[in-house]
Amino acid sequence: MPPSRTGSRVAHVIPFTPVLRDRLAGNLARHSRREHALDGLRHAAVAIVVVASDAERDGHDPFPIEPDYFAGLPSDVTGLDGRMSGVAGGAAFLLCRRASKLRAHAGQWALPGGRCDGSETAPEAALRELHEELGLPLGEDSVLGLLDDYVTRSGYVITPVVVWGGGDVGLVPDPAEVAHAYRIGLHELCRADSPRFATIAESNRPVVEVPLGGDLIYAPTAAMLVQFRWVAIEGRIDERVDGFEQPVFAWR
Repeated sequence: MPPSRTGSRVAHVIPFTPVLRDRLAGNLARHSRREHALDGLRHAAVAIVVVASDAERDGHDPFPIEPDYFAGLPSDVTGLDGRMSGVAGGAAFLLCRRASKLRAHAGQWALPGGRCDGSETAPEAALRELHEELGLPLGEDSVLGLLDDYVTRSGYVITPVVVWGGGDVGLVPDPAEVAHAYRIGLHELCRADSPRFATIAESNRPVVEVPLGGDLIYAPTAAMLVQFRWVAIEGRIDERVDGFEQPVFAWR
């Protein structure tokens, strides 16, 4: 598989094959997952959905970027333009830019997911939300495994569910919740300059940043993506990310 060029970086595209599926499932099965008691917190689940992508077809970002897009961030944004372009190719995961009219986290990056309803398990909730948000119906046999629960500053315990989405899947984003859905190549997640960290006065924990395309992804999404990379893709079993902080704007 040829390398993919994004700016001055060279990253090797990861083929979407049954071998990759087996590797992800095997690494997740070996991982000693950490669960967190709810203790009055709300339970949510997100889906890290692995699909095939095409560098040309899926490589464009139609979202308009405002001049003050990076205002107030604790990060070095030199050379970034906020666009998620040139990141597709080979095996990929689905990432959403939230609709601008949402009451909470409008315009932010997120994995498909939401609150667990009633007695729903995390996989059930993640698959339901995936269907509702992106129009992609998948059964529980598509679930490859779970990563560690991540506790947010806003009072949620989020369970990441890794899902094998299939090859050339069709997506129908719900415009009330999703401005656009992107296929991000796994190679982009595995860049040598990722993850990055920033410091803030409000916490002694490092704020984790995942550079993707011309933008930065923050926790909780960034923390879960880092563990997905380390554990599922690279086989760094039992690596933890619960010490990674969210930026203050995500505390609400």
